[in-house]
Amino acid sequence: MLAPVQLSTKSAVQGSLFFRKFMNNYYHSFLFLRMILIVDDKHENIISLRRVLEKNGFEVDSATSGEEALKKVLKKSYILIILDVQMPDMDGFEVAKAISGFSKAKDTAIIFLSAASTESRFITQGYSAGGQDYITKPVETDILLLKVKTFYKIYEQNRTLNEMKLALLAEIEIRKDAESKKDEFISIASHELKTPLTSVKGYLQLLERTIQKGDVDKIKNQLHKAQTQVERLSDLVADLLDISKIESGEMKFNMQLFSMDSLVNDVIETIQQINPEIHVTRKGKIENSIYGDEMRLEQVISNFLTNAIKYAPNSKEVIVTTKMNEEKLYISVRDFGIGMPEEHLQKVFKKFYRVEESSLRFQGLGIGLFISKQIVERHGGKIGVLSKVGEGSEFFFELDSKQAKQIAG
Repeated sequence: MLAPVQLSTKSAVQGSLFFRKFMNNYYHSFLFLRMILIVDDKHENIISLRRVLEKNGFEVDSATSGEEALKKVLKKSYILIILDVQMPDMDGFEVAKAISGFSKAKDTAIIFLSAASTESRFITQGYSAGGQDYITKPVETDILLLKVKTFYKIYEQNRTLNEMKLALLAEIEIRKDAESKKDEFISIASHELKTPLTSVKGYLQLLERTIQKGDVDKIKNQLHKAQTQVERLSDLVADLLDISKIESGEMKFNMQLFSMDSLVNDVIETIQQINPEIHVTRKGKIENSIYGDEMRLEQVISNFLTNAIKYAPNSKEVIVTTKMNEEKLYISVRDFGIGMPEEHLQKVFKKFYRVEESSLRFQGLGIGLFISKQIVERHGGKIGVLSKVGEGSEFFFELDSKQAKQIAG
């Protein structure tokens, strides 16, 4: 089999992944925005403020210079910066202007502390530099604490609003992606259903003319071809109905004891009759009866065999392996096609996955393996695939008959 891809367009998938990555990064930036940074060149001021804030449940970091503060802001995220104005080298206004240029700190509030002056021009300068508040020294800790709590409350409200916004955007993205998949699936399903209908119509027209000529051999040949197309149409409709039943939880199972050994032989015989040029080899035997839905498990094995033939057009050999250990069953179908890269091995069982290159060469809706997975898992079993590029693929499923009985109740 060739490498599978999802039914949606590649650009849509990439856009969706980019969107989710962006949301995760944005969300995590809020998760770490919990700490308050105190910037003051006097240690005693830092100690005093730290004691008050930590006593009230806040995490506190500190810096004793503007340069140290800028380095910390680049590495960490802070909910609030309490910034002293009078510092050597870089004063608080210069530090605030530099911080306002960091995208990482665009949501960080700044409270200026100053003992220099309460004149309006200094306060105006503080707001112009990017500050949200201005407190004069000596600091009244009760007032400062109320302001810190207010900024923290505003931050929490903004975070909640942003999380709601991101959740809404994510829901919109998921709905758009689902709508795109649905539209593309309808397009493919319409094409796949139209093809056999067109063929049947053509063969019936040919039959009408051939009957008048009385050519029995041609009549038989055209009837056989028309019947093949009708069977294909029937299979497509059955797959669509199965998808509908799976989605609505209405897929019914008729669980009972049956001979899996006979079932495997019957499926192989049917496949051989349809594809006489393919040699199907069976290895192993199943002595015990199996508890499960005979018709549904036949559907899984038929799907494995049909895919093995379809996606290995240059190979004429398929190997079916069956093993039974007490009540544990193992069945695999091995082809000798071109195989699949490892990163695609689990994706083939997802709904609406098709083979990228073969979607133009081979017919089908790309839902057979998804349906097979649902059937096996409803029996309490496991389904999987082993594959190497250039060496072919081996699809398998495992069942525990005892566990299937327990699930059936």
